[in-house]
Amino acid sequence: MAEPPSGRQFEIACGEQRAWVVEVGGGIRRYVSGGRDVLDGYAEDAVCTSGRGQCLIPWPNRVAGGSYEFGGRRQQLALTEPSAGNAIHGLVRWVNWQLTEHHEDRVALTYLLHPRPGYPHTLQLSLDYRLAAGGLTVRTTATNIGIAPCPFGAGAHPYLTFDRSPVDEVTLRVPAGTRLLSDGKGIPTGAAPVEGTSFDFREPRPIGALQLDTAYTDLERDTDGRARIVLASGDGRATTVWLDEHYSHVMVFSGDPLPDVARRSLAVEPMTCAPNAFRGGDGLLTLDPGASFTAEWGIEPA
Repeated sequence: MAEPPSGRQFEIACGEQRAWVVEVGGGIRRYVSGGRDVLDGYAEDAVCTSGRGQCLIPWPNRVAGGSYEFGGRRQQLALTEPSAGNAIHGLVRWVNWQLTEHHEDRVALTYLLHPRPGYPHTLQLSLDYRLAAGGLTVRTTATNIGIAPCPFGAGAHPYLTFDRSPVDEVTLRVPAGTRLLSDGKGIPTGAAPVEGTSFDFREPRPIGALQLDTAYTDLERDTDGRARIVLASGDGRATTVWLDEHYSHVMVFSGDPLPDVARRSLAVEPMTCAPNAFRGGDGLLTLDPGASFTAEWGIEPA
């Protein structure tokens, strides 16, 4: 039997929920609840496209020109978004993660990120996926096991769908008071309140024809410290993406320029920092040697 392009497949289950986590990139390939696909994923015999379900470490989104300065040293990352001249979505999307635990409802993977040109640091990384009655929880942990402080950010790239119907018909709630303005290459140029604009989704409303490739911040949180982004379909189905207090930003992307997405699903991307944080510093973390960072996000289908 041929090896799947995304490597080994790790299935977990709880009640009517099933999820498939993959070896390549440590991402989530598919998530089903009550017989419906919650995520716009990809087939077992396909290569992941458009970042579907991938883990974004040690930075989410973009680094302009792939260059930045940290600790008094200039670094140059490979330009993995050559059309825009950016380094995009970190260094672990296409590496093989190692299985450490696999139970009926839970799977844990690890990866040791070694120093390389542009990122001369050593990180021990782990991903923990767990299904419970309420939905899916994803825990990300990073530990600096190198000899010097390092810059760090984390994110994830799930696409939410309702039978791949147009997102125009989806009602969206994003509890955020501010959006980041960006240039044509996806690099922030400033910030603005959402109030009085078409990007204000603090109260649920249909997306309509609005094109979204928008980073939000100033997230309103519930008493448990979580911010909740809610998508609802016209037939009463709903999906909630929640972010714990470590995720300061969320990217909402309707996929208009991507033929394989093209508004048939909506990416809701938890991010611990803003796009271009390696240069701009917005939300960027510094991990000292021996220090660890852990954050959680999840999906609640209904």
